[in-house]
Amino acid sequence: MKYRRIAVKVGSNVLTRSDGTLDVTRMSALVDQVAALRRSGIAVVLISSGAVASGRSEIKPDRKLDAVSARQLYSAVGQAKLINRYYELFREHRIPCGQILTTKENFSSRRHYLNQKQCMEVMLANGVIPIVNENDAVSVTELMFTDNDELSGLIAAMMGMDALIILSNVDGIYDGDPSCNGSEVIREITGVERDLSSCIQTGKSQFGRGGMLTKCAIARKVADEGIAVIIANGTRDNILPDLLTDDSDVVCTRFHPSSKPVSNIKKWIAHSEGFAKGEVYVNNGARDALLRPKATSILFVGVTRIEGDFEKDDIVKILDESGRQIGVGCSGYGSDEARKRIGKHSDKPLVHYDYLCLEG
Repeated sequence: MKYRRIAVKVGSNVLTRSDGTLDVTRMSALVDQVAALRRSGIAVVLISSGAVASGRSEIKPDRKLDAVSARQLYSAVGQAKLINRYYELFREHRIPCGQILTTKENFSSRRHYLNQKQCMEVMLANGVIPIVNENDAVSVTELMFTDNDELSGLIAAMMGMDALIILSNVDGIYDGDPSCNGSEVIREITGVERDLSSCIQTGKSQFGRGGMLTKCAIARKVADEGIAVIIANGTRDNILPDLLTDDSDVVCTRFHPSSKPVSNIKKWIAHSEGFAKGEVYVNNGARDALLRPKATSILFVGVTRIEGDFEKDDIVKILDESGRQIGVGCSGYGSDEARKRIGKHSDKPLVHYDYLCLEG
């Protein structure tokens, strides 16, 4: 197995000790591994948690803060500490690194999406390792990613990575409670794998917002887009090089990528459901046409209703007459102009099939 471009997501529980302080020894070991991959010709984008946990160990507020204020304070202080540590560690290898702080809103428009992609492509082309994290100081409530697992999936799809490696503090996805005797790591998962929700623990990590259920959902979506996904234990020595050797027998969970090619814009759309600005309802005839194997655009003659206010190129949800969502797409019209054309024949579709992603 040989990957040329990989995204590596490092969770908070990998980078921090139990008291919330940064585990500098482990950070140093991971940086050594990333540097070794770089020297072997693999381009790496690092998605790193740890800012909030780092800040929490650095500052003690004079009074009790609400959850949002505490997150903003800890992340603002902790991110500076975190990126400074990465800078110093990578400098020992004569490798420059750069900070990318992003928000969910930055993925909601195609222009902002491509701006981020261009920035990271320029960094990689010039030998700089991008270190990506959510900008927790301004991302609050509905503006937040589910966690950095979601962000890592977006980054992997955006950058056309060959693989996404999610490092946690467990060996992978277990077929039962990891603390119970007899539970084993599920080593291989394909697109036809059974429903895993019943055997995945729903607890969250100590310092992060995510859990294994979120990791599994993100991993499946990314694998469906043709990107291999590996969930592994980031606290194990030399984990990254060991995972990427051709004869690797490291205990981990590997999601096999779909063999069907997916365009970059469809990858963006597939991850953009949470950014939808409106809803398009279609009649049963249009629904049946969309669900056939042959690619079909959404024509106004099959549209029955449009909800929400959106502009051209915004993401919209596609629903049938019963309100069941059947997909998401990139609108070719703004909502005001689209409403005027409902039920009419038009040369240009509301959503072209090249900009449409259907459920399942």
